[in-house]
Amino acid sequence: MAAPRVTPQQAWDALAAGNDRFITGGPQHPRQDVERRHELAGSQNPDAALFGCADSRLAAEIIFDAGLGDLFVARNMGHVVAESITASMEYAVSNLGVAIIIVLAHDSCGAVAAAIQQMSKDPDPVPIAVEHTLQPILPAVQDIWLREKRNTPYVEAGGIDADAVGRVHLAATVNQLLRSSRIISDAVAEGRLGVVGCQYRLAEGRAVPISAIGALDVALPA
Repeated sequence: MAAPRVTPQQAWDALAAGNDRFITGGPQHPRQDVERRHELAGSQNPDAALFGCADSRLAAEIIFDAGLGDLFVARNMGHVVAESITASMEYAVSNLGVAIIIVLAHDSCGAVAAAIQQMSKDPDPVPIAVEHTLQPILPAVQDIWLREKRNTPYVEAGGIDADAVGRVHLAATVNQLLRSSRIISDAVAEGRLGVVGCQYRLAEGRAVPISAIGALDVALPA
């Protein structure tokens, strides 16, 4: 088991500082030079891992103003936990010694919009692989819909807050990642790892922390 080089708090503070630089238009683009490439040719030792949506607007190293070798990244449509994702995050924790995992959702998510459409009365046909991938998002859609609309189980896109669905799905993703991995859960319990769920605001550029688990002091929305 690789030991983390920094604390979860230090790892989060570095990412938050990088995101602040990105938001204010003053990114430093650190550790992206020839020397850094040569330094990393034989090995990697990132302090943070990120599991996020595959949306093209969520370029992790840009959002957090990070460099080569700083982030171990896995992404897929709608940040849906799968065996390959769990394995990737476990490798980051056990072999690379990361101190934090960021789970990154975002507003205006196409996967969330597709899941909402799939729960309408007349859903559009989608490829079978897409249908399977959307399945873990559907409970979040129904959760938000049935909080206020109990007259019908069929969802109308104009009557539901898609970003609220995204936040519920984000929480479910974090929970599923912890449930699916003893390695990750043990590392959190031992204080070696923190997990922060963030919802990225596309227009603002801010990765807003929605949840934080582990030895972390993170300002969360009320």
